[in-house]
Order: sequence, then C-alpha cells, then structure tokens
Amino acid sequence: MQPRYQPGTTIRRCEVLHGQLWMEHPVTVVADDGDVLAVLLEPGSTFVFPGHPFGPHPWGAHEQWGASIVLQLLRAGDKYGVWKFYETDGTFRHWYVNFEAPIVRHDDGFDTDDYGLDLIVHPDGRREWKDVEHLNAQMTQGRITLETVGEVLAAAEDVIGLLDEDERWWAPWDDWTPA
Repeated sequence: MQPRYQPGTTIRRCEVLHGQLWMEHPVTVVADDGDVLAVLLEPGSTFVFPGHPFGPHPWGAHEQWGASIVLQLLRAGDKYGVWKFYETDGTFRHWYVNFEAPIVRHDDGFDTDDYGLDLIVHPDGRREWKDVEHLNAQMTQGRITLETVGEVLAAAEDVIGLLDEDERWWAPWDDWTPA
C-alpha cells in the first residue's frame, strides 16, 4: 500500500535520474487523498545535490527555491504535475504544467524526474509552451529515451485535451490560495 501523507507534514521531493538521487528538497503536504498529492514549495526550500554519475543537476548553482510560492498537484500515474504559482504576497501568477515522471511514494516523500517540457497557462487562458527544446537535449544527453519523449508528447496531448474540454482534474484547486 502506498503511504499517504498528513497535511502540514514536511516530506522530501526527490528527483531521481537513472535510479539514483540527483536532487532533493523539502515540501509541505497540503492534502493527500491517495490519488492526488498536493504539496507546497515555498521560497527558501533548500536544495541538496548529491554527487551523481551523470554529472551536475541543471539547478546545481542554486542553493534554494526562489521568490515564488508553488502549489504542486501530483496525480498518481500521470507523467506531469500541475503547479499553481503565486507571488510571495499570495497573488496568483499562473498555472504551470511540469512534465515529469509519475511520482513514486516512500514513507518520507516521493521520487520523480523532470522531463524538461513545461506549459504555462496564464490567468486569461493563454497557453505558452516552455523548454520544448529540452526534450531533444535530454534525449541526446542520455537523460531520457526516445520512448519517454513519445510518452511525454502523448501526456502533453492529453493535457491540451483536458484544457480544451475544460475537464481539468485540478479545477477543484482554482480557488485555493496560500494562507
């Protein structure tokens, strides 16, 4: 049985590349129903980058998360998380779809891996793809396989379908704000 986390608990969000820890940092559990895990990434969350045979993590020059508050919604089995960005004063900035490996839960946190492709959904509904070139670069570098690229593109198509049909599973979080 997969662990469920209690709201208010601090857990570890780990990026795992080729079976080895590449980056980790703390997040705070907002809610967990066993299917959707909601965690909060706050400014100052400290990054840890253990040595990795693949080399340094792309964020290795950063010691901590920057100047935004991020609600991360992660649904079991999805190759993406849906993030809700806020300014530090709590003002909503935008939704952000982060294409990443499906989470693997552990007693003290979860594993994932960022695939590099992102989609920003602005408050007015405008969509903006970000880091599209990273998919090819990650494949060329050996971080992901051609099969994974295909799966990410299929997940991106699914997300676009959810947005087009206004069938966003994350819609219940539209009114949530950091308090």
